[in-house]
Amino acid sequence: MKTIAQFLFVLVMYAIGVAFFGAALAPGIFLVIKTARLTASSPLGWRCLALGFSVSAGYFLFGFTLIFLAGSVRTLLRLKLKEGNYPLFSFGAMKWAFVSALYLLINFTFIDFILLTPFASLLLQMLGAKIGKNVQVNSKFVFDASLLEIGDDTVIGGGAIIIGHAVEHGFLKLKKVVIGKRVTVGSHATIMPGCEIGDRALIGASAVLLKNTKIGPREVWYGIPAEPLKPRGRPEGEVVTS
Repeated sequence: MKTIAQFLFVLVMYAIGVAFFGAALAPGIFLVIKTARLTASSPLGWRCLALGFSVSAGYFLFGFTLIFLAGSVRTLLRLKLKEGNYPLFSFGAMKWAFVSALYLLINFTFIDFILLTPFASLLLQMLGAKIGKNVQVNSKFVFDASLLEIGDDTVIGGGAIIIGHAVEHGFLKLKKVVIGKRVTVGSHATIMPGCEIGDRALIGASAVLLKNTKIGPREVWYGIPAEPLKPRGRPEGEVVTS
């Protein structure tokens, strides 16, 4: 019975994808058709050039339209994820799957063109994240936006994974990830659900923060699993004399 339900749910998700892609493609297709009509009597070379530019512009129209549609639908339907444990075949889990699908539509088609631009932060905000000022996001693997908080002037390095969910023992577990101000998350680091990172902390490249890790302000963490970098000092037990 569960297999049938899964199959039907997947078909519904495909149908939603078709609807979103179709609506997002419409402005670009209109631009291409309009260009083709306006250049119908032009020399072939100029017409090919004009159509090439219109197809390229149409792709960017598609991407930004898709972002607008995904953010608008999430806002209108009030699809904000809440912390908790949900059975895999529950309404809470299905809501998570739908919201995740909205992000993946953009992730697989357009997001590479907006990384390290203000549009990356805008996308996460439209999907429910709380993002501060001057945040730089250089990763397409920032999931579960409505469970994410990032403070001012923070940098998310290339390929970093930030995730607010885990699947364990038949349950979908959702928990917030809170990243403070002026934090640096290194390239390909992984931040798991429930992590809290204090202001000005540094997470080294490829470090893995396990679930519910708490990092204080200005701390530096490296490794797999990540551990704090201890400052160099005198050997333990050494007596200081003056």
